Amino acid sequence: MGMAPMAYALFNNHVTVNPKNPKFPNRDRFVLSNGHACALQYTLWHLLGFDVSMDELKSFRQLDSKTPGHPESNDTPGIEVTTGPLGQGIANAVGLAAAEAHLAAAYNKPGYDLFNNFTYVLLGDGCLQEGVASEAISLAGHWKLGKLIALYDDNAITIDGSTEVSFTEDTLKRFESYGWHTLYVADGDNDLDAINKAIEEAKKVTDKPTLIRVKTTIGYGSLLQGEEKVHGAPLSNDDIKQVKEKFGFNPEESYAVSQEVYDQFAARAAHGAQAEAEWNALFAKYKQEYPADGEEIERRLNGKLPENWEAALPRFTPADAPVATRKLSEGVLTALSGVLPELVGGSADLTGSNLTRWKTAVDFQHPSTGLGDYSGRYLRYGVREHAMFAIMNGLTSYGGIVPFGGTFLNFLTYGWGAARLSALSHLRVLYVMTHDSIGLGEDGPTHQPIETLTLTRATPNMLTFRPADGNEVSGTYLCAIENQHRPSIIALSRQNLPQLEGSTVEAVRKGAYVLQDAADAKVILIATGSEVAIAVDAAKKLAEQGVAARVVSAPCTDLFDDQSEEYKKSVLTPGVPVISVEALGAWGWERYSHVQVGMTTFGASAPINKLYNKFGITADNVADKANKAIAHFQKVGYVPELLLQL
Repeated sequence: MGMAPMAYALFNNHVTVNPKNPKFPNRDRFVLSNGHACALQYTLWHLLGFDVSMDELKSFRQLDSKTPGHPESNDTPGIEVTTGPLGQGIANAVGLAAAEAHLAAAYNKPGYDLFNNFTYVLLGDGCLQEGVASEAISLAGHWKLGKLIALYDDNAITIDGSTEVSFTEDTLKRFESYGWHTLYVADGDNDLDAINKAIEEAKKVTDKPTLIRVKTTIGYGSLLQGEEKVHGAPLSNDDIKQVKEKFGFNPEESYAVSQEVYDQFAARAAHGAQAEAEWNALFAKYKQEYPADGEEIERRLNGKLPENWEAALPRFTPADAPVATRKLSEGVLTALSGVLPELVGGSADLTGSNLTRWKTAVDFQHPSTGLGDYSGRYLRYGVREHAMFAIMNGLTSYGGIVPFGGTFLNFLTYGWGAARLSALSHLRVLYVMTHDSIGLGEDGPTHQPIETLTLTRATPNMLTFRPADGNEVSGTYLCAIENQHRPSIIALSRQNLPQLEGSTVEAVRKGAYVLQDAADAKVILIATGSEVAIAVDAAKKLAEQGVAARVVSAPCTDLFDDQSEEYKKSVLTPGVPVISVEALGAWGWERYSHVQVGMTTFGASAPINKLYNKFGITADNVADKANKAIAHFQKVGYVPELLLQL
């Protein structure tokens, strides 16, 4: 209720969208960062003519409706990004604005401003208190994203009550220090002219993002206005009646909209449809004058990949030298940079460790800095993991971009809120996570991930890859880029790993596969990443003892889960004991193995060899566990079935 004047001003005078085609490429992007206020957005969507009917409004927060309790991009047509966890929306908006700047620099020509939309955000006190917002706001100021305009609903209320108890900073000075242009509207409850003038002024500032602080009253018009009680609880019937009377509505009517109101919003929707028609005509001329660029834009916006792009992926043989998978990842990114212009990435201040930048990459920077330009495809995120992840969600949501971002695997959880939203939103985002186990060595348990992949594998709609060699690294990128609606966690080693006999690029699509087999195998060794080579060595030791062992590489158990029952049983043969090997947390491997070799404690600070010996992640220990498992199950008379689903 308190934000209604801002929303009215925005959507009647400034935001250009076409409700009949919510994916119009050059539409303005709108993000409701304080997503709990989504009833306002759904109402606007209904009035503008998006596919949100009156019945959908009546089904607010009900099962299978288009009006869930927070905006979700997969549920409601026209919702750009999924918001709700505070701070995510403004960070996503930075990504949306960066995407516009990048595509404009890459493709706009004189007389052809194909990409020139604004990104508008509504946000509140809660968003501004979240750390991810601070990280993203700082980057937006550094990048000078002049087409990003945020309206701050300054109602001085959070769930705990007045912001006097916890949030008393000078917000405008804070944003000024970040390099933002700032404006103030004193009466956001009534002064529509002031709101409109502020937005117009913001649009004229091209070298800074703008924050418009709008002083409002939460629950404006309610008997509870200005109180935290009005934040989440429905108004009483008596209060609803008096609000309607106060604003000139019939208190006896519910869900009633006058034709005059529909007509007013329909006129704005018609403006958006006309804008799209003009853009389509401009793009048609562009394609005639610049056919190659036009074809590339069309391909990218349609989510299609270039024909035969995968031919650029490097391939390896066992004769090739051992290489760390993070270094192999660098090789893949370098190879793909020339064939996938949509590949846009960066690192959270760990470029030299993550190896995420190809040598010819140009940095994404404002041209005035002399450090790069907006056409650049490498983003320097600084030490801002959470913002990096959330900005990547915005980049891919804009369209035409496949984003990747690098940090150490253990720091994935610094930004987990955004990574989880990648999965919930069905976004193709590539998380390039190096230093993927206790194998990173001397940095110790503060940097050694243990539980991290347990979390990612437990997350719906998220792919977790841990490749074992060069072919599997190439296969990982093949699968991650092919999967348009699932984010990928790519866990990469610091230490060198051998190129394995039996590995292939395409085998990664199966998730797990028989790397090396033995006739009449008595035990199966399943491993990932750096431990696959250990499993291979263990199989050799077992063979010397007369015990036949199959080695299975499992670069992505999520993709393995997607395979047919027949295939899964051909890999993990029923009745044969299975030993899993991974230098991270053992929890979760019970699904795929009977005995687990892995971590059940935190790691330690020491050279890698001493760590692997200390924690029993060695070929000798794996072989010993295999023999014990064979003996145990022979004694009990059966081997329990794995992957059982009834």
